[in-house]
Amino acid sequence: MVSHTRSGRSRGWIVAAAGFGINLTLGVLYSWSVFSKALTAEWGWSTAQASFPYSVAVAFFALVTAFAGRVQDRIGPRLVATAGGTLMGLGMIVSSLARPDRGLPLTLGFGVMCGAGIAMGFIATFPAAAKWFPETRRGLVTGIVVAGFGIASVYIAPLTQALIAGYGIPRTFLTLGVGFLVAAVLLAQLVTNPPGGYYEGPNPPPDILEPRCPPTRHERDWHEAIRTSQFWLLWLMYGLTAFAGVMIIGHMARIAVEQVPGPDLGFLLVAVLAVGNAGGRIVAGIVSDRIGSVRTMRYVFAVQALVVLLLGLAHTVAALAVLAFMVGFGYGSDLSLFPCTVSEYFGPGHQGVNYGLVFTSWGVGGVFGAMAAGAIFDATASYVPAYVLAAMLCAIAAALTLFTRPPEPV
Repeated sequence: MVSHTRSGRSRGWIVAAAGFGINLTLGVLYSWSVFSKALTAEWGWSTAQASFPYSVAVAFFALVTAFAGRVQDRIGPRLVATAGGTLMGLGMIVSSLARPDRGLPLTLGFGVMCGAGIAMGFIATFPAAAKWFPETRRGLVTGIVVAGFGIASVYIAPLTQALIAGYGIPRTFLTLGVGFLVAAVLLAQLVTNPPGGYYEGPNPPPDILEPRCPPTRHERDWHEAIRTSQFWLLWLMYGLTAFAGVMIIGHMARIAVEQVPGPDLGFLLVAVLAVGNAGGRIVAGIVSDRIGSVRTMRYVFAVQALVVLLLGLAHTVAALAVLAFMVGFGYGSDLSLFPCTVSEYFGPGHQGVNYGLVFTSWGVGGVFGAMAAGAIFDATASYVPAYVLAAMLCAIAAALTLFTRPPEPV
């Protein structure tokens, strides 16, 4: 067994930085609202037409993650990340062939190819980075790596808006596609697993804030994982909180119009949500390293339930911005906490496929959450019932954490 060295520790941070950089390109998914706005304003598409490629991308993101996770568990992360970056970039380039009367390239390019490429790139980054660090730091490292995905909108949204204004929609897809392809593929070459027998240790003494989830004593592959109650509890909690989060995130611009008439707050709220999203991933990772990921989930879900209820009282720009940040923070925390919990419960060796299977619940929640909020608003002319439903879902998820314990060692 090979213990850590200064060069090994440095290598781990290089892998984490490369994963963060790759996720900065994959985060184009969260900036779709900028494209959607342009498609409706400049090409005359309906809201449903402009939303369809995004919905397809979310579905493929969720479905391909499990398959890509299994592949990267077997052949390593570098090839999977390279393939993901290539597919995502080519998908953006194919999207540039779309025209006002020809939407199929967007569905195929952004929906299918980008959605699948994002899944492959995403699932190859954080498991590889986490393996270079001890259990007591994996929450922090995972949070840092996936934070790139959350904060990407801060630069992609204004860049996309400027490119569309200057060059039009097709040239924007082409420019971003070429740039993202080159950046993601180059960074993917740095994403590797540690050599066999490597360990970053010994681990420091147990933290005084026990009980923390103990390291798993058995590697469970997906066949074993899905036979545990813990897997299905995690799947259900992920789906409930994703459904609740996307209900709000997917309609935040419209919420601003309804509750704070006047200036267009769309870009501001996208940026605020992105900062909160990234911050939640890092902070939740740090906290989970100290008190355990499931206990951290309980606090995050409970606070999130209160936050979405308070949204109904937000009628000023400042109040809405603060609550938008908190919504993003809670949603981002999930993307850090669930990977850590899957690794703790079922072992890091099969984290790719196991987390990919748990992640399918995010896809279900993501696809139907925004649709549910829209249907509620159409039926009631108010988002308040949607806030109440989102709060109830978060509260149920918080209650489920009370029944979630690590699997028995075998």
